[in-house]
Amino acid sequence: MTVEHGSKHDSIFKIAINLAIACFISGSIIAITYYFTAPITRQNTENTKTEMMQQLVADSDKFIPVEGKTDWFIANKNGAAIAYVIPTDTKGYGGTIKMLVAVSPEGKEIDYQILSANETPGLGDGVAKDEFKKQFRGKTAAAMVVTKDPANTENIQAITGATISSRAVTAGVKTAETEVMEYLEAQN
Repeated sequence: MTVEHGSKHDSIFKIAINLAIACFISGSIIAITYYFTAPITRQNTENTKTEMMQQLVADSDKFIPVEGKTDWFIANKNGAAIAYVIPTDTKGYGGTIKMLVAVSPEGKEIDYQILSANETPGLGDGVAKDEFKKQFRGKTAAAMVVTKDPANTENIQAITGATISSRAVTAGVKTAETEVMEYLEAQN
């Protein structure tokens, strides 16, 4: 009996050693893969961000980070600021809506891009479509009020069945415009 008991300990010990070796090898493979792919992933993320900003402000020839602001960029054309591109988060029907918003130096919305959202397909996801987005172009924060009155062309027309999503995106764009104007006022 003593011999059997000793062989069970040996068996458990061998399994533990084999498991530890397998974990070490797996961890090493993951670490090596991360080491080689992390810079590529970072570069791809930067390229995607630049492409999105270029879509928002097509006339821009250069995007310069705003000193003291995280993920804020000045869109320049021939050395002059033509827009500010900033991130904003807002609470929609399905959770947080993350956006990039382009605002002119005069405080008017140029365009926005939804980075991530979990709005209802077929309803709330309409806030990312051009039919809804075009209502914002050239409007100041004061005009950023959601309405359900089809005759009201001064404000933002809510998407039928997606009023919460419409209000959330409108609030996000309005916040971005307000933040840009406060920043510009503080610079003067």
